[in-house]
Amino acid sequence: MKHFRITLQYDGSRYDGWQKQGNTDNTIQGKIEELLTKLFEQKVEIQGSGRTDAGVHALGQVASFQVDTDIGPAKVMEKMNVFLPKDIIVTDCRLTDARFHARLNAKSKTYVYRIVTGDIRPVFGRQYVLWHAEQLDVTSMRKAAEYLIGEHDYKSFLGNRHYKKSTVRTIESITITEDVIKAGETEFPGIKMAFKGNGFLPNMVRILTGTLLEIGEGKRKSEEMEGVLSGCDRALAGPTAPAHGLTLLKVEY
Repeated sequence: MKHFRITLQYDGSRYDGWQKQGNTDNTIQGKIEELLTKLFEQKVEIQGSGRTDAGVHALGQVASFQVDTDIGPAKVMEKMNVFLPKDIIVTDCRLTDARFHARLNAKSKTYVYRIVTGDIRPVFGRQYVLWHAEQLDVTSMRKAAEYLIGEHDYKSFLGNRHYKKSTVRTIESITITEDVIKAGETEFPGIKMAFKGNGFLPNMVRILTGTLLEIGEGKRKSEEMEGVLSGCDRALAGPTAPAHGLTLLKVEY
């Protein structure tokens, strides 16, 4: 039995998220497991580092699986990339030991949300950025983000009301930078918001983004974030930002 660790990139636009589900066969985990089961002629289950939402992209998703085979990692990667859909690719494949688990062993994850600001709406590459015509008060957004750093109960930013596990997480950093955003071959003024933490609740990064956007729009004051966080009530936070602006950038072990 060999144990593999793979790194993946995918465009999540047409998928129902990472996690396989009983009501759809159009998930990234499901597509990969289906392929591996056919390639190795045995049932293969994979574990991802996290469950990206429907429409969310990844540049550095990590997954692990075990399979009874004589094939090495280079050949496994080659075979997978021949048969995977064109919007999913394996960028790294290596052997690991039986103790490695892509989710349980992850130390931190970094997500990036990209926002194009200004009057010109991107046409090419629009599925990877959020267009926000109004200018945003980045200084106020940064002040609000400071309240979110550290270990807290982030229940106010939980998108699944049926979630039964702990809602305590640690956010190491939230970096909000004014930057040039490239969509297609065109460069736009915009903002990048990078969230690094030891784990994130369902929809958490998108709700954090939506709340920070309300502050940037002047609909809330920066100081209100403290009460939103301590209130542990989803109704206190802002809307869930659209999925297509969000990308899982990397996972660290």
